[in-house]
Amino acid sequence: MDMSAHVQTCFDCAKACEECATACIQMGDVDAKGHDMTLCITLSRDCADLSTLCGRLTARGSQFAPSFMRVCAEACEACAEECEKHADHSAHCKTCAEACRKCAEECHSMMN
Repeated sequence: MDMSAHVQTCFDCAKACEECATACIQMGDVDAKGHDMTLCITLSRDCADLSTLCGRLTARGSQFAPSFMRVCAEACEACAEECEKHADHSAHCKTCAEACRKCAEECHSMMN
């Protein structure tokens, strides 16, 4: 896999996560069906930070990048799982879940 493509996937994931967290906060922490969005917000923020760091470490060829890829993939999977619970009525959650799944897949493939 191309390193620059992986870096871009990490940054795209971070962007989708930031947008999801912001949209959830703007909803007042409760979605259209009355579900508490606190976990979605928390995981989105964590995933955004970890994806950004993973992308930066990968871009510079850091020896620590593979370790962060494992953590990033774990965070992305957790975030995607939570966002998928809301994806049928929150477009931002659907977009976030898709970006997280892609990032997690790429992190796993980069580690192999």
